[in-house]
Amino acid sequence: MAQTILRSSEDGDRYELASPTALPKAGGFLWNQKMMIQITCRGYATAQFMQPEPSKYAHAPNLEAKTFMQPEQNYYAHHPGRFVYIKDEETGQLFSAPYEPVRAPLERFVFSVGKSDISWTVEHLGIRVEMTLVIPTHDVVELWSVKVTNLGGRLRRVSIYPYFPFGYMSWMNQEAEWRPDLGGVVSSSVTPYQKAADYFKNKYLKDKSYFLTEVTPVSWEAMQQAFEGEGGLHAPSSLLQPELKRGDARYETPVAVVQYRAELKPNEQQEYRFLFGPAYDDAEIRTIRNKYLSREGFAQTAREYAEYINKGKGCLQIETPDKHVDNFVNNWLPRQCYYHGDVNRLTTDPQTRNYLQDNMGMSYIKPEVARKAFLIAVSQQEKNGAMPDGILLAEGAELKYINQIPHTDHCIWLPVTLEAYLSETGDYDLLKVPVKGTHGDTYTVFERFSRAMDWLLSARDSRGLSYIAQGDWCDPLNMVGYKGRGVSGWQTVATAFALRIWADICEQEGEADLAAHYRAGAKEVNDAANAHLWDGDWFARGITDDNVIFGIKKDPEGRIWLNPQTWSILSGAASTEQISQMLLQIDSQLSTPYGIVMFAPPYSGMREDVGRVTQKYPGSAENGSVYNHAAVFYVHSLYSIGESDRAYDVLRRMIPGPSEEDYVQRGQLPVYIPNYYRGAWQKYPRTAGRSSQLFNTGTVSWAYRCFIEGLCGLRGDARGLRIQPQLPSFWDAIKVTRLFRGATFVLDIRRSTDVKEVVVKHEGKVLPDARFTRIQPGDTYELFVLIPK
Repeated sequence: MAQTILRSSEDGDRYELASPTALPKAGGFLWNQKMMIQITCRGYATAQFMQPEPSKYAHAPNLEAKTFMQPEQNYYAHHPGRFVYIKDEETGQLFSAPYEPVRAPLERFVFSVGKSDISWTVEHLGIRVEMTLVIPTHDVVELWSVKVTNLGGRLRRVSIYPYFPFGYMSWMNQEAEWRPDLGGVVSSSVTPYQKAADYFKNKYLKDKSYFLTEVTPVSWEAMQQAFEGEGGLHAPSSLLQPELKRGDARYETPVAVVQYRAELKPNEQQEYRFLFGPAYDDAEIRTIRNKYLSREGFAQTAREYAEYINKGKGCLQIETPDKHVDNFVNNWLPRQCYYHGDVNRLTTDPQTRNYLQDNMGMSYIKPEVARKAFLIAVSQQEKNGAMPDGILLAEGAELKYINQIPHTDHCIWLPVTLEAYLSETGDYDLLKVPVKGTHGDTYTVFERFSRAMDWLLSARDSRGLSYIAQGDWCDPLNMVGYKGRGVSGWQTVATAFALRIWADICEQEGEADLAAHYRAGAKEVNDAANAHLWDGDWFARGITDDNVIFGIKKDPEGRIWLNPQTWSILSGAASTEQISQMLLQIDSQLSTPYGIVMFAPPYSGMREDVGRVTQKYPGSAENGSVYNHAAVFYVHSLYSIGESDRAYDVLRRMIPGPSEEDYVQRGQLPVYIPNYYRGAWQKYPRTAGRSSQLFNTGTVSWAYRCFIEGLCGLRGDARGLRIQPQLPSFWDAIKVTRLFRGATFVLDIRRSTDVKEVVVKHEGKVLPDARFTRIQPGDTYELFVLIPK
């Protein structure tokens, strides 16, 4: 496929798709700390910005619920997008770039996703159209460049019509018009509200959207229906006329369409630049125009944004037998981790588990950001030691939607994510920092973590099993324990794992009595799991309010769940014999060509003592999909027990490709890991493997951790850098460059029949053990590593 419809650049930092129809939903995304845009190969876009809550400046053509990114987003002709119509003035022939809305067959199509820009090249009727999107590092605005080139040997007369719909902005008040004083089409609206108090909240919202042109067009149209007429978007009636009607929109759906005429000599090119975004008032629009809308402004913005993205390049470069994996790990995986930690999914109240895990990834990219996140999180700890369902990041922010539903797992993520930060930085001083809480109490970070562990030990029933309330890590398990009695099998063993990690940290801090206390607590929890949840070959998922155990052999649906098996390995609840039994069952019941499913078989209808997870479509989202977050926990557990082949196999299947068949089935470029691929592989093979196209996922911090600490085996501790590579058995060698605590490690890792354990050489000398100590920031260390064949 690398030679046909998809290929990467030599260094892997771009992917180019050569068909608008093979992977029609494939796209890329750009972001800064105030905005995000995801755009498909065909030109459809979903964009949002913060003010401080998420908002839109380009809307659907009907009244929308306030949602943003949806799994497997469906696109339709009037979906918000960024398009350019081209009309041959001599023949009247029409096509559009990138592909929608005309959908004319193209002689050439290239959708090129870079780390800091997205571009298209389209050729049809002897005309080439090149579109490029960049965004700035701070402001909310899209910068669009459109180049039109005559590829033929004769003079061509064409009209060029950028078409950027604003959509249905408000049922209260909306309009749009050409503004000669601002140089573009400007739409205005009033955000709808009912409560008097909301007027004051909405008063300073950016209720204007604009499309600004560098060069004044020949004509324009600001009303959607006037542009389309009876022809629709595939053949707008207004394009049959010599010029657009220069109309406005008065409480009508607004749009920005402008017309340019070009006479192009052979090989002549004309370039146009545009800005698209939201604003509060005309003054802000003028400021944005003056700052960006010029050749120099575009060039400077592109340079600055590339530098901004490069700050998230991560700490690992690998050279392995799988060049597709190299591309992903060296370029795209750290970029996705950086996005999560940089903007916290563009929300003001991220779920606590998401906030902690997303910032865990920043331990490897910008550790200072991870450090700050721990301090913010524990400052919002409840008086009883519990963690809230969400972390508030902006003044006036409130816990919304899912964060109003009680979940019991949030304390678990404190030590689980802190372990990665401490391994990477050795910053144990963080534990000594006093943190004043929102309730007026002050405790050190160490004390707050201990209080959280004490809460986990207290939040158990008489059997020693952990309560689930209305959800644990799996949000839609919302009816297992809503009466106050149901327990979670996963939460139980995850509690034991968290306690074990915290016990080790206590010991490192010289708190031997506390370490013994938490280890005893972990053993007690693990013993309870074995006594009440072991079903002969795997651990059950939980026990309902009415004392019905589920996730067991007799269940026709939801029979075996991945998470309890994964975390029983990590917690030590599972013995060697139990692990062998579980791995066989996971292989036989949960494995698909597209990864490991979250559970199987999926539910086909509502089970009222389990919850809304059973109402989701079979094989989608949490109902038995290849839910990559759960799968990557499994990878982490496999590396913890030396199961390197199984671990790599699951990790590799998270990345689309490399076969053409796999790319087409998943429908996604290998520039991010989505939150899920469809499951129900045996029941619905036609849709199995289909990507959700959602890049918001806790998977990526763990995947990066697994590549760094698992596959490459380069994990820090209090003394230095441990070196324990776990290559799959079919690899004989890899090369790695690893940034660690300010130093650079260059490793040549090879298999050898001459060693029975890992041997590390530095400057020709064998190190006493497979650990490098006395690391000096700024130094480079070249290591030769031998691992058993």
